[in-house]
Amino acid sequence: MSRDALLRYNSAGVFLDRAGISNADLDALAAKLEAARRETLADIELFHSGATIPAEKQPLGAAFIDLPNRLLDEYRQRRDASELGRILKTATRLRESVDRVVVLGVGGSYMGARALMDACCEPYFNELSRAERGSRPRMYFEGNNLDNDATQGLLRLLGNGRVAKSVDDRWAILVISISGETLETAVAFRQFLAKLRSSCSDDANAVAKLVVPVTGTRGKLFDLATALGCPEIHKVPDGVGGRFSILSAVGLLPAAVLGLNVVKLLEGAVAMNDHFQKAAPGENVVLDYVGVSHLMEVQRGASIRIMSVWSKALEAVGLWYDQLLAESLGKTEQGATPMTTVNTRDLHSRAQQHQERRRNKLITNVIVDKWRCDLLAIGHSDFNQDGLNDLAGKTLPELMSVAIEDTDQAYRDGNLPTADIHLPDTMEASIGQLFQMLMLATVVEGRLLGINPYGQSGVEGYKYNMRRILGR
Repeated sequence: MSRDALLRYNSAGVFLDRAGISNADLDALAAKLEAARRETLADIELFHSGATIPAEKQPLGAAFIDLPNRLLDEYRQRRDASELGRILKTATRLRESVDRVVVLGVGGSYMGARALMDACCEPYFNELSRAERGSRPRMYFEGNNLDNDATQGLLRLLGNGRVAKSVDDRWAILVISISGETLETAVAFRQFLAKLRSSCSDDANAVAKLVVPVTGTRGKLFDLATALGCPEIHKVPDGVGGRFSILSAVGLLPAAVLGLNVVKLLEGAVAMNDHFQKAAPGENVVLDYVGVSHLMEVQRGASIRIMSVWSKALEAVGLWYDQLLAESLGKTEQGATPMTTVNTRDLHSRAQQHQERRRNKLITNVIVDKWRCDLLAIGHSDFNQDGLNDLAGKTLPELMSVAIEDTDQAYRDGNLPTADIHLPDTMEASIGQLFQMLMLATVVEGRLLGINPYGQSGVEGYKYNMRRILGR
């Protein structure tokens, strides 16, 4: 991938006299950013060395960093026998045999896959006919809540156990959980498995082929999958935590089922790794993003970080990042509060709050430079009561560009700092870069703050209490 194809980070909008930071502040932080980068990269070597991991580094989930490189290297050397080759083989089989796939998982076990689907698939993908989808199955996400009506609604959509007579009726389950002990996912798996068995007329062999677990090498889900006789059990790699697992089988298998180019996705992540390792502060999108975010928080009290995405396709990316940042850095009374907004939609509900309330926010726009679909013009109409004929030749992307410029100007006028992430497009290579950039940035900031970014004590407390109350 050429350097020109990399996403860009523009922090010019944060250099404001009264509420922003200065270039000198950022330059002064460079040595600490370099040290945090060295520690982040050293963690990979420590993990792979097999040496005893110090207590202060526990848990150490650094294996996500070079995972894209390792997966691609193995695939090029071993093809079908590689982990990626096995993922692609499973995905091909499912695409050919079912029309719907239900992904069961919570948190990082589903949010990355959902973000990949929304960002990289055609808009309203599930509403297209099978032919329009290129025979790729529709995909739904459950096991992330305990919502009775949502579960019942999806079960009805899947036929509620009606016997499947053709590929149009047939559906499969991807169940994703490292341990299988997460209550929401475990409960959903039991319920959806019962309906799947009915749809297969209790044919155990057929059911086994339509259940594909992604889990650890032991635990309740692994044991259940083994009992079912599932021929394909994909592994969550050691040293890769849930919220950092999007570029493992956790995210790659659903993406491949959807027909996404997962090789390009991984290549984008590899390009970001290379850039992160080699580029100096001031030219490094990861380090510059961390530096700006950190200084805005410690110097200006910007404890709320708003990811303002200017494409509906990226909303789920923002929600994935909300979880990544909150669980990784929200510890010991530290860490910013993340929030995702979608514009121009949310300007009609959030702009007043951003512009008129406390200056405790940093807004980072995520802007798509090239849209997926043909550019749509406003068009001429015989009914010009709306007065739009003067703009008939303008396209929606042109209007969006004006909206971004005008909104940023309003924020600058109100002394509200903003920065921009420019994505070349929403194709797999660009999205792979973005995911890897945000994961690397989260770890670097954790090391900068002296926080272990890999643990999740708050969530573990919730899980413990649920198990205790329910006697599990």
